[in-house]
Amino acid sequence: MNPDIAPVIRIRGLTKRYASGAVALKPVDLDIAKGEIFALLGPNGAGKSTLINIICGIVTPSSGSVTADGHDIQREYRAARAKIGLVPQELTTDSFETVWATVNFSRGLFGKPANPDYVARLLRDLSLSDKRNARIMSLSGGMKRRVMIAKALSHEPEILFLDEPTAGVDVELRRDMWNLVRSLRERGVTVILTTHYIEEAEEMADRVGVINKGELILVEEKRTLMKTLGKRQLVLHLASPLSAVPPELGPWRLELSAGGHELVHTVDGDRSIDVAALLERMSSLSIGIRDLQTHQSSLEEIFVSLVSRHA
Repeated sequence: MNPDIAPVIRIRGLTKRYASGAVALKPVDLDIAKGEIFALLGPNGAGKSTLINIICGIVTPSSGSVTADGHDIQREYRAARAKIGLVPQELTTDSFETVWATVNFSRGLFGKPANPDYVARLLRDLSLSDKRNARIMSLSGGMKRRVMIAKALSHEPEILFLDEPTAGVDVELRRDMWNLVRSLRERGVTVILTTHYIEEAEEMADRVGVINKGELILVEEKRTLMKTLGKRQLVLHLASPLSAVPPELGPWRLELSAGGHELVHTVDGDRSIDVAALLERMSSLSIGIRDLQTHQSSLEEIFVSLVSRHA
C-alpha cells in the first residue's frame, strides 16, 4: 500500500476476548487502501469473520480502534457504517418481501433518497431483473445470495465486505460476482473478501492477509507473496532410473524421487531455473530424459505452508 495515501480502513491494536477467556483476535494492525481488493485468508475459526464483524460494528472489540474513511467505528458508528456494505455468510433475507422492495428498503435504512435507476441497474448487474417482483421466499439459494449482494450495495458504499460470498453457489453466480467486483474496483470501491476458494483470491486480490488462531501472520502484495514465498520446480522424468545423483550434477542440488525415475530441481520463487545448462550437463553424462515438467507454487500451496508453520 502506498504510504502517502491515507487508508480507507485503519486498524490499530484490535483485539477480541470473550468472557469465557477465549481469544478470538490477537492485536491486529492493518491499513487497507481505497480501491484495492484485499483477500483475508485463514482456516475455519481463524478469526476472519470476527475481524470483519468488528469493522462493520456488529461485534464490540475488547481493545483497539477501527476507522472507516476517517470515521471511528464506535464513536461515529452511523457515519462509519454508512460507508460500508456487508455480505455476510448467512442467508438472512426478508422472506415475504419482493426483491425490489427489499433492496429499496435497505437503501432507505441508510438515509439514501430513492433512486430507481440505480437499483434497476444493480439488479441487472446481478441478473435479478426478471426476479424484481418475486418474493424472497420463492428464490433459490443462489438467487437469495444475489439479493444479499444487492442489499449490501443498495446505499452505494465505498467499502464492501464479502464474507465467503461464493460458498455453495453456482458457477454462474461466481462469475457474475467477480465481474461485479472488478467493476466496483474501477469505480474506486474498496473490496475486502474472505474465501475458501483460494484460486479466486489468487485471481482477484491486490493484497493478501493470512490470519490463523486470531493472529494476522502475514500481509503482503499478492505478486510479492507469490514471488518470495513460492517455489518453482523442474521435474525430469528419466529414461532409466538412477541409484544416486551423479556428483557432476551437484551444483543443481537435485533430488531423486519416484524410485530413482525422476530428478527434481527446486528453487525459490524469485529465482530462475537454468534448464538449458542442466540439460546440457545431463546429456554429457549420457543421462536420458523421457519428459520434463515445471511447476509454480499456487497461492493455496503458500497459504497451507504458512498456516502449518503457525499451527
